[in-house]
Amino acid sequence: MFSLYDFYHLLKNTLIISFYRLFFSFPAPIILALFLNEIRHMLFKRTIQTLLYFPHFLSWVIVGGIFYQLLDPQGIINDLLAWFGMDRIIFLQDSRFFRAIVVSSAIWKEVGWGMILYLAAIAGINPNIYEAATVDGANRWKQMWYITLPSLMPTLVILLLLRIGHILDTGVEEMLIYANSLNRNVADVFDVYIYRVGIQGAQYSYTTALGFFKAVVGLILIFGMNKLAKRVTGESIY
Repeated sequence: MFSLYDFYHLLKNTLIISFYRLFFSFPAPIILALFLNEIRHMLFKRTIQTLLYFPHFLSWVIVGGIFYQLLDPQGIINDLLAWFGMDRIIFLQDSRFFRAIVVSSAIWKEVGWGMILYLAAIAGINPNIYEAATVDGANRWKQMWYITLPSLMPTLVILLLLRIGHILDTGVEEMLIYANSLNRNVADVFDVYIYRVGIQGAQYSYTTALGFFKAVVGLILIFGMNKLAKRVTGESIY
């Protein structure tokens, strides 16, 4: 497995997309939960919350169809580019935009669902702490920074550890929807390769080794990062 060129190419593509998701996708629901928690108009708050987590219930086929329409050469985004005097771009056939499309569509689909977890954790914070902070003169920003965020730390650490344990999992559905022969150089990740070569090409032994490699790496990362998180923050899975 390690002697083949494909392995290192797959590893590079998988790690790049995974780090993009970790850097952009993981903080997004936290930020949304913090700002949504500051909204006091309940009807407006519930409406925004419903609109944000509704895409979670859509299949990747529907999400992919929406983004195909938006990114089509005659779609809305290219119409805006043309309106500003810029050239139209074939986004879905240009490998430079593939990772940005995959990550942004994943954020749009799952950010609302992840936000619910943090809103539930925020709801469990003792309101007396906020009242005491208000009496001491803390404004809403300081309350969020010194009370809400530290109270979210246990939930944040556990979800981060679980995310790191799946660092080599990119999801086969969303990758296959946007992948084509023109962007395969960046779209080939472990999950897509296992589907294409293992299932369609019947190379079960090699792709089984890839799957086992992913599981071992995830297990090592879970144990290692859990120990590090326990030492640094005092929070851990076990």
